[in-house]
Amino acid sequence: KKSVFNKIIGDSQFELEFAAFLENCSDIISFAKNYQSLGFKIEYQGEDGNIHDFFPDFLIKQSEREVYIAETKGREDLDDVRKIKRLQVWCNDVNSAQSERRYIPLYVKQEDWEKYQNGLNFFNDIINLCKLK
Repeated sequence: KKSVFNKIIGDSQFELEFAAFLENCSDIISFAKNYQSLGFKIEYQGEDGNIHDFFPDFLIKQSEREVYIAETKGREDLDDVRKIKRLQVWCNDVNSAQSERRYIPLYVKQEDWEKYQNGLNFFNDIINLCKLK
C-alpha cells in the first residue's frame, strides 16, 4: 500500500522488518526500498582512500515536501561512519540548491530498533529515535 514497488527485496531481515513497519505507518505517504538498479547513489571516500558508491536503503516520503533518506544498519563497518557523514552533506547540499523538497538523513541502527520497536507505532517515533543532526 505504501511502497512504490509491489515487492520488497531486503538485504537483511532487519530491512524487511523496517519495510513492514513503514507499510503500516499512517504518518507517511509512501516509501521505496532503494536498489542498485534504481541508480540512486551517493559517492563517498572510503577508509581506503578510494571513492565508492553508497546506496541508502530507503527513501521515505512523509509529506509532499519532506523526504527522508534512511540507512538501516545491523553490524557497522569502518566505512559506515563515512557514508552517514556523506549522506548528511549530500542532504544539506541538495537542500541548499533547491526549495521544492527537503531531504533529511536518517540512520536506523538495528540495536536501537530491537530495543525500542515495541514502542514504535509511527514514523515520527523513528525520527525522534534516530534523526541525524
